[in-house]
Order: sequence, then C-alpha cells, then structure tokens
Amino acid sequence: MAPNPMVGAVLVYNNRIIGEGYHMQYGEPHAEVNCISSVAGEDVQHISNSVLYVSLEPCVHFGITPPCTDLIILHKIPNVVIGCRDSFPAVDGKGIEKLIAAGVNVISGILEKECLDLNKRFFTFHDLKRPYIILKWAQSADGKIAAPLNPPKGGRKEYAGSERLLISNELTNRLVHKWRAEEAAIMVGTNTALNDDPSLTTRLWPGENPVRIVIDKELKLPGNLKLFDKKTRTIVFNNKREDNDAMLSYYLLDKSKDELSQIMEELYRERLQSVMVEGGTKLLQSFIDAGLWDEARVICNEQLTIWSGLDAPVLIKHKSVKEERLDSDLISFFKREAAHD
Repeated sequence: MAPNPMVGAVLVYNNRIIGEGYHMQYGEPHAEVNCISSVAGEDVQHISNSVLYVSLEPCVHFGITPPCTDLIILHKIPNVVIGCRDSFPAVDGKGIEKLIAAGVNVISGILEKECLDLNKRFFTFHDLKRPYIILKWAQSADGKIAAPLNPPKGGRKEYAGSERLLISNELTNRLVHKWRAEEAAIMVGTNTALNDDPSLTTRLWPGENPVRIVIDKELKLPGNLKLFDKKTRTIVFNNKREDNDAMLSYYLLDKSKDELSQIMEELYRERLQSVMVEGGTKLLQSFIDAGLWDEARVICNEQLTIWSGLDAPVLIKHKSVKEERLDSDLISFFKREAAHD
C-alpha cells in the first residue's frame, strides 16, 4: 500500500450498493477505479444517478495512474461524499475544487476523524515531514524493562545479567510481530542490539519485514549480530562512516546537530512512513523527552516482578486510549497529547 494511503469507495444507487472497491497495491488502480469497474452490467446505466462515497479526497494529478477526478467526471457521477481532505501537496483540496467546477455536488468531512485515523501514518509523514512514531516496550509488574546487570543477593527471584529476560507471553509476542508487519521500519539502540541480539523480523506473523534501524554511534556492534544478516534491510546511524549498500546502509550523524532530528530527516528521505521504536530505555526516553512520538504501546506482565533492574521509560504528556489483556499481559495504548491525528 505505502507510500499511497488506504482508500475505500462505495457507489450507491437508490439506497443500494452497486459498486465497491479499495486501493489494493501501490501502482495499481485506486479505490474509485476499482469501485466503478465492479459495477455489474445491468447497473452501469445507474452510475450517472448514483452517490459515490470515498474515504479520501479523489486525486487530481497524474502519477502512476491517471486522476480519479477525471474518471468521476467522465462517468457523470452527480454526488460525491468524501471522508477527509488529502493533505498530499499534489492534491490538497484540488480534487474537490475540480469536481465542484465540473458541477459535481461534493460533501466532505463525513466521519472525518475516523478517516484521518485510518491514514495517520500517511498524514503524519506528509504534514510533519517525518514518520509516524510508535513507542513499544514490555515491562514487569514493578516497572522494570530488563533484569539487573549485577543482580542483588537475597531470597528473591534473581536473573543473571547476561540472561535475556522474556517479559511478554507467547500470545503477546505474536501480536508484536503483527505490529511489526504493519510498520515500515523498526528501531533499537546499541545496548538492545548487543544484549538481546534481536532479529526484528515478522517471523511469528505473515507479512513483510520492516526496515531495521539501529543507532550505533561508535560502531561497536559485532558483525555477527542478526541485525547484520542482510535477510532484510538494516540502516545504521553512527558517527564514523557512510556507506549506502542496498541491504546494509550506514548513515553519518553530525555531532553538532540534534541526533533524533537528523534521523527523522533521513527516514523521511527514505520515504519510511512509520517507525516502531522497540528499545531500550535510553532510546525510548529520548523520544519521549523530545515529544517526538505519536503512539505508545506498553505491555505489562502483571505476574512478573523483578525487584531490581533497568527501569522502564516514563511517558509524559500522554493520554490513555485503551487497554487489552492477553493472558498474563496487560497491553496499554497511549497517544501523545496534542499529537498529530
């Protein structure tokens, strides 16, 4: 789908749906085209007396496919109901203006909030010139994200510092892989890459692997980590080298400039519309403190207490959206206050 938005369209005649379609794949026909093409032969005569409902403003520019506004006008569809305006510069109200100029009765802003939320990644990318940012981490019931490097002595349950602590359960792990399949990129910091050696793939869920991103400023990560297996693309942000290999790219950060801003600018140039930041605490907290996030998903294993270890990040200026439970895990969803919706 990406870099295109998700769009659906329905054609209604006399309170009866005669056509429906959606944009299936980048480079293929848009929702309006598939909708009109789906109309059965006996209903073609009714197209010019129908109402077209579309979740996003029809395009007006020539890209890989021709403008949908021209198709609507060609078929003399008299009424078009639009969910939300398309802020993409090549459209941005021009599609609505062209339809009105052609005599089409246009109503817009119907279920606008829902339509904007459907394409929150697309709109954030084009409006804010950065990816939609999702923060994700798992923590114990006492707010720890990892076991201590030097575990305390005593009668409590202890974890060796070199042992990777699996906090979330198997069901939640599968859900996390589904989340990964829904995003363009996934990011971790140096310590998470070194201590956990994550694959950052969707191996537990069908779907494409996200582009893997790691911040390794001093290039101290060994080359035998799974991140560098070239099974899917990896981008390394660092202070030492630049090398744009197809599957393993190194981007040089300017030490005199804000690190996160540079990373966001580069991901925008890479046309990555979303990124899930999976850790560790230092990296996650840097996004939080900078106010550079849109959504957070926090998994809490309510049956696990670590007693001491690495503290989980602390959200600020946030609002709770919903909670879900998967066995021992409580999953809390948050949005940043005043975040781009």
